[in-house]
Amino acid sequence: MIEIKWHDIDPEMGEKRYISAERFAGVWTFKFKFKKRGEWTKGLVADRAMWLHVLDSLKRRYQRREGVDEKDIKLVENILLKHPPEVSS
Repeated sequence: MIEIKWHDIDPEMGEKRYISAERFAGVWTFKFKFKKRGEWTKGLVADRAMWLHVLDSLKRRYQRREGVDEKDIKLVENILLKHPPEVSS
């Protein structure tokens, strides 16, 4: 199991949001909460920025040999190929 936690600003509400990405049995799931000690809300649909954050964290952990291997990085890179950058018009 790999778990990555961070916080950002929710684009809809403008509030600080805590995010957790977890890989278990080869499947990534995301959840969030607005209060540090609040309950997690499961089912967050990850956008490209979240996947980029996960990829960056995996690469840093891989360099430090913290339970991440090349398969984990390749999996997220393949997911990112399915989430192309947004083109502003």
